[in-house]
Amino acid sequence: MTPFRIDVPQADLDELSDRLAHSRWPDALPGVGWSYGVDREYLIELAEYWRTGYSWRTQEDRLNSLPQFCTEIDGQNIHFIHLRSPEPDATPLILTHGWPSTPADFLGILGPLTDPRSHGGDPGDAFHVVAPSVPGFGFSGPTLDTGWDVERIARAWAELMTRLGYERYGAQGGDYGSLISPALGRTAPDRVMGVHVNALASAATASGDELDRLSEPDRAKAAANERWWYQHNGYATQMALRPQTLTYALNDSPAGQLAWNLEWFVDWDPTATDQAPIDRDAILTDVTTLWLTGTAGSAARIYRESLSAWGRKPAPSGVPTAVANFRGDRAVRGLAEQAHTVVRWNHYPVGGHFASLQAPAELVIDIREFFRSVGSC
Repeated sequence: MTPFRIDVPQADLDELSDRLAHSRWPDALPGVGWSYGVDREYLIELAEYWRTGYSWRTQEDRLNSLPQFCTEIDGQNIHFIHLRSPEPDATPLILTHGWPSTPADFLGILGPLTDPRSHGGDPGDAFHVVAPSVPGFGFSGPTLDTGWDVERIARAWAELMTRLGYERYGAQGGDYGSLISPALGRTAPDRVMGVHVNALASAATASGDELDRLSEPDRAKAAANERWWYQHNGYATQMALRPQTLTYALNDSPAGQLAWNLEWFVDWDPTATDQAPIDRDAILTDVTTLWLTGTAGSAARIYRESLSAWGRKPAPSGVPTAVANFRGDRAVRGLAEQAHTVVRWNHYPVGGHFASLQAPAELVIDIREFFRSVGSC
């Protein structure tokens, strides 16, 4: 394992600024707002802030204040943050981000998780945190071969935790992390003490026998989710079927990459959603990381690699699982229970899909309470 420090050449930042300054903006129909895609005026304003107001160096310093490392697993470079708690008996916990995120999404919760004593919490709830960059994302670099699906990533995480000397640990994740973390539990059920997820992506829609096994309210919710997904899945379908075609645009235009990432970060229309807004610096840190590492297209490939699993429920897992649902989350408990041993199910009237950015305090509390309960079993 090699210590890692981010040190982006100034020339790369200057080139990014120059590309943003020379963005070629398309026309937009009057009065359509976000209904045809990311709003033009919103994007122009955010791109200008990216160029003139956002400070990558500030975010680079924040990330470099944390212990970072790289290691090679299964032929792939893996970048990760490894922040040990000052509490010697802390529980190891691996955090997994989704698309289009990076481990920077966890900056606001690392302190409370690793050092609860200093954040008004119980030191018995402390964690040693490992937060990797998913293969293909950011400082893990682009994937070098095909096959980096959810299960392969889970196997890499199991190997990473072995190399770090953690024999027994918890797993947490949202978005794609809500798929990878349970897969890690299936990969190493004797080592994963519990799985905590938010934005559970695998328990929203169903068909056939899965629907027949649901209660009437859950069946109605799954049907509503299906209708919603039909209106929102364009970005995912493109990445799942033809990611390389998209990659040329993402790798050439920072404004284009920003627009593509906003498809998910803003829940389509920030003026209409009831989800908590995400701080624009947090959005731009993820976007800038993908831009500077040239991995926006590689990150998109996770949808292609995992295509065969779309609509297929994973094998049942016996690992205790907690699901935290925030504003806009669409998980159906009856579906979740078909694939997970759900021992905790909470709804929060705050936050959104990216809970570590939109409801960090509530997410930390839910993680602490869950692992406190499974740790005492």
